[in-house]
Amino acid sequence: MVPTPETRARQTYAILDRTSPPDITFLTQTDPFRLLVSVIMSAQTTDRQVNEVATVLFQHYPAPSDLANADLDSVKAIIKSTGYYNAKAKNIVGTAQALVENFGGQVPLDMEELVSLPGVGRKTANVILGQIAHKPAIIVDTHFTRVVQRIGITHEKDPQRIEQEVARLLLPEYHYRFSMIVNLHGRQVCHARKPQCEICTVAPFCASYPL
Repeated sequence: MVPTPETRARQTYAILDRTSPPDITFLTQTDPFRLLVSVIMSAQTTDRQVNEVATVLFQHYPAPSDLANADLDSVKAIIKSTGYYNAKAKNIVGTAQALVENFGGQVPLDMEELVSLPGVGRKTANVILGQIAHKPAIIVDTHFTRVVQRIGITHEKDPQRIEQEVARLLLPEYHYRFSMIVNLHGRQVCHARKPQCEICTVAPFCASYPL
């Protein structure tokens, strides 16, 4: 009998939870504001590059009030290596200004308030909600999308639909952990071009096996 998406999701969680590290983080910043800025910078670049640039950026602008008053060209120069630096710098400074003006310099821990910030979509908001607030959060990025589609957990293509579909299949307390272990699996095993199906622990119930 063909496994249902719910069965595939639960089996994936059970296996990857057992074989993955207990704590998984890809961005090194742990302060809510600095993590938020790091996630904004992370689009279309590597986490390693973001971590390196973030260290320099926060040496110059350690707090929201500092970035809110920063010279935009100076911020662009610091983050240039992350790509799309014009838009990212504008969003980073704009977010810092919004935090100072509307939230007392604190990062809100509410989805609607987070996505009201410049450059913050649901993926970025869910990183903050999951990692900082320890709330249920399905983080849909390219790695997560690739893995859940290949396994057969969802066939949705729209990120928000993927988030909703996967969230429906698992208990809320498993959402954030599921996001992280699936993301890690995508980075280490289920690669975009050459997935390592021969060593994949979820291959026995993967809808795409063998690739």
